[in-house]
Amino acid sequence: MTETLPLQGVRVLDFGTAWAGPAIGEILSDLGAEVIKIESRTKLDGMRVGRPMVGDVIKGDAGNEPELQPIFHSLNRGKKSLTIDFKTPEGLNLLRDLIVVSDVTTDNFSPGVLDRAGIGYKDLVKIKPDIIVQSMSGAGATGPLASIVAYAPTTTALSGTTSLVGTEDGRNVMPQRGYGDANSAIHAAIAILLALHQREQTGQGQWIDVAEVETATVLLGEPFADYFMNGRVATPRGTFHPAMAPHNIYPCEGDDTWVAIAVTGEQEWRAFCAAIGKPGIADQPAFADAVQRVRNRKELDGIVSAWTRQKTPRDAADALQAAGVASEPVMNAHDHYFDPGFNYRKAWVEVEHPILGNITLPAVPWRLSDTPCKITGHAPTLGQHNGYVCHDLLGVPQERVDELAAMKVLQ
Repeated sequence: MTETLPLQGVRVLDFGTAWAGPAIGEILSDLGAEVIKIESRTKLDGMRVGRPMVGDVIKGDAGNEPELQPIFHSLNRGKKSLTIDFKTPEGLNLLRDLIVVSDVTTDNFSPGVLDRAGIGYKDLVKIKPDIIVQSMSGAGATGPLASIVAYAPTTTALSGTTSLVGTEDGRNVMPQRGYGDANSAIHAAIAILLALHQREQTGQGQWIDVAEVETATVLLGEPFADYFMNGRVATPRGTFHPAMAPHNIYPCEGDDTWVAIAVTGEQEWRAFCAAIGKPGIADQPAFADAVQRVRNRKELDGIVSAWTRQKTPRDAADALQAAGVASEPVMNAHDHYFDPGFNYRKAWVEVEHPILGNITLPAVPWRLSDTPCKITGHAPTLGQHNGYVCHDLLGVPQERVDELAAMKVLQ
């Protein structure tokens, strides 16, 4: 029996670059869509360039740099690659023909880039009335900040998210990952799914304008509610939780190893005290209830740290989990790869790549019972599917495909 994926039969043209844009196509590809990555050798996707962490190029072989970046392999798994110069009349016409047989386009350019190229929504809807066009930018296509040049750290800062990341004494700590990109990509992908559903019901396409600032702001419900209801401006609070203690990251045996612990409710508190071998502190006046434990959390953290320093993060977490207490080691990339829980849930998959051989990628992070998703293939090599797109999909004679390649329309 052939497995049917949720978006089987949907074709997506992915103009995305760097992280935020390609991550949209990654999600749609895992759901079964045919995602064609629109690329150019004259301006490579930023995730294809830079110093690779794997591959023979480190030994001096400089022939395969665009195929070696690990992050690119994850963001673009299962996609096809079309290298085309759509600034040429021939390239633009070819791209428009491809749009006619596609369902969705996605991009994360600044507002107006594709409009100026002649392939914005107002142009595409004339040749494909039910097309779904998703455009993502820092602050959206309209409004006073529409012209800003932004990327993940900028958008999380503008949203207010960065102002809440820091230590309890109010010192801000810049987030080290592009959470704004990943978060906005998830929002954009869900918006595309909703647009596809609506098109099934009405036959109408639409333009989806995604602002990364707004998708980050969505995550700040409690701080916004606190401000509008109580007039309080949220500040960084580190690992402090107003209703839970212990609630912290605690040092363990060894160098720079840590375990996260969060205790809620009286039953968990007593189970925690027994698990660390100190049942007697459960009834001490300083820790008699949640209010007192939060108030005296510094003293409590000292007791907890004395216990965790004698254990590895895994041993500490296992002991507390067995007692019904929420706890987990703080992991680096190596720990994630070998973690029993992740491996039990098959969080990693091996994919065969034509240049690198077997590579490990994060698996699809969700499970659907009726329409299970999967990684459908490796990330494409640059221009790997020029022939498929032009000849097989669009019916361009092979002689013309070769001619376009010689003209560097297909690069």
